[in-house]
Amino acid sequence: MTMSAASEEVESNTRQRGTIGLVLSGGGARAGYQVGVLKAIAVLEKQRVAELGRRQRGRRNPFPIIVGTSAGAINAMALASGSDDFQKAVGRIVRVWENIRVEQIYRSDSLGVIKTGARWLTALSIGWTLRKWSKARPKSLFDNAPLAELLKRMIDPARIERLLARGTLQALAVTVSSYSSGQHVTFYQAACPIEPWTRSQRLAIPERISIEHLLASSAIPFVFPAQALFLNGRNEFCGDGSMRQLAPISPAIHLGAQRILVVGAGRMLEPPAPFDGPPPTYPSLAQIAGHALSSIFLDGLAVDIERLLRVNKTLTLLPVEARTETALRPIEVLVISPSQRLDELASRHIGSLPLPVRAILGGVGATDARGAALASYLLFESSYTRELIDLGYADTMTRKDDVLDFLRRSPLPVSQEK
Repeated sequence: MTMSAASEEVESNTRQRGTIGLVLSGGGARAGYQVGVLKAIAVLEKQRVAELGRRQRGRRNPFPIIVGTSAGAINAMALASGSDDFQKAVGRIVRVWENIRVEQIYRSDSLGVIKTGARWLTALSIGWTLRKWSKARPKSLFDNAPLAELLKRMIDPARIERLLARGTLQALAVTVSSYSSGQHVTFYQAACPIEPWTRSQRLAIPERISIEHLLASSAIPFVFPAQALFLNGRNEFCGDGSMRQLAPISPAIHLGAQRILVVGAGRMLEPPAPFDGPPPTYPSLAQIAGHALSSIFLDGLAVDIERLLRVNKTLTLLPVEARTETALRPIEVLVISPSQRLDELASRHIGSLPLPVRAILGGVGATDARGAALASYLLFESSYTRELIDLGYADTMTRKDDVLDFLRRSPLPVSQEK
């Protein structure tokens, strides 16, 4: 068989395989880890494509379905808007995260911090004096107006519609949480009509995804202000999509993914906190806040992965006749998450934060080792994000064989109802 004929056969087999979905979780600055994973996958995908014997095929997108939440939604949309050239899109995302500065995400100058953070902390202590002056009530710890400008330079939403029409991309979804209604909402765009789904306290809406959706999805509670979005016939104020996210993998399944690569931002593979050292003291406000954010960003994903694996295991125990009668189908999943504790990594870089930000965070205990978990979500500085990228790249390359096998191998059967 000639090389050309062999590559045609591989390409034909590839078309017959199930669609791969990519799920990028939330985590603020921790999402730099995802970028390292994508960087490694770009290298491995280039290697995999070389097996086909066609260099031009290196421009293909290995993830036709892309789902993101919070900062992961930003990476997801940036990847989707460049999905006609995966290598180039990943390169652009890597450059942004390798050179990121806090002032590109939220105001870090003294005046900006005083107008938001200092006022917010003051309201906690003497809020009763502000009740009569509603306009003076602070909205968040930091002002993320600079992020909107960065997103406009980084992402072209109009390209996504063209790539969907061209078939380069099959679907994109981002999630938000409505403070107004209490619902968890997934916005999605798809190349083919997909019926919206509704579950307990969560629903899906087909809609063109915009910069405003990203600002809402990445609005960390208390830290960044809510974003108004038009929902249910009215404007509703929405925040970080990781809040109340009971099934982070579900949108990818509903959109047609049969194999799913999940990139986490902590806890699943990272080692637990050490028990040695001096006896614990009462936790600082930053320590409690970091713990709460970790619960919001990480626990729902870990539970959803465990649930999916249990369903897969249960289905293997059923007789063939019973499996054909159920709507449930196994979903193949590969999870990549940090092998090191990101709060410990962040503690080495807190000094790189601008002085006004350090002053605010220091007031709640986030600048010492015990409160570093909070800082790990806000440390949008290149010294930290580059180390995250390196860790994500190294963790992925450690599992090189698993990743290549996942990209090549035939999937388990059709998607599972969730």
